[in-house]
Amino acid sequence: MKANEIIEELFALADGGDYSHTCDTLKAGDPDKEVSSVAVSMFATPDVVRRAKAWGADMLIVHEPTYYNHMDEHSNERVEKDKRRLIEESGLTLYRFHDHPHNTKPDIIASGQLRQFGFKGEIEYTDIFDLVRIHLDEPMTPRQVAKRIEERCNIRHIRVCGAADTPCTVISGMFGTPGGVMEELQGDKCEILLTGEACEWSLGEYARDAAQLGYKKALLILGHIGSERDGMVYTADILKEKHPELRVEYFECGEVYTYTDC
Repeated sequence: MKANEIIEELFALADGGDYSHTCDTLKAGDPDKEVSSVAVSMFATPDVVRRAKAWGADMLIVHEPTYYNHMDEHSNERVEKDKRRLIEESGLTLYRFHDHPHNTKPDIIASGQLRQFGFKGEIEYTDIFDLVRIHLDEPMTPRQVAKRIEERCNIRHIRVCGAADTPCTVISGMFGTPGGVMEELQGDKCEILLTGEACEWSLGEYARDAAQLGYKKALLILGHIGSERDGMVYTADILKEKHPELRVEYFECGEVYTYTDC
């Protein structure tokens, strides 16, 4: 198959909509390249590019920007130029897969995360972008939820704001860095909210104040990669199932943070 045929097949999983201004575009390489091996990752880091090339990948599909801005617009900044040169010299055809997986029903990224979390309960998919809720069969505290996700998703440190030790039955997932997190956090249904990144002085302090005022509220900050990575693992699995003739591999980019306790 050609690279553009593979990505268009993934795009076709999304609901119809206006994608005329989507970030899901070709970032490097030849869209007509014949592909036998596909690498998938969260970010096209230099390390991921090198490892994917050494593995024999023809194509790399990533979820997030490669050039430090949402639409991957180019600049003459030296780090970006060096990275762009590395990718061009690799010969990889590089595509972004961001808007489309978030517009599938159910959301591919959320589905991959929930699959990995393994919580027992009823899943409520909503019409709000990137929002899914889990109604747990058995109550869990935010601290217990954080510990489980750390262990199952290989996240080093989840930050917990708010009522860390209050048993809860509803978990809201808003993965990555979406809009509307405050609105969900303030809602009556929300008890534990999972997200990737958060403004501490706004979201974090709201959760802390709410807990100190007696509300059952907690915000769990997973890190951007930890909150969406398993959605891209799921994307790789979708490709494997659809095209067993292709070699498909997820390449771990790792958390962006380095910790002092490692």
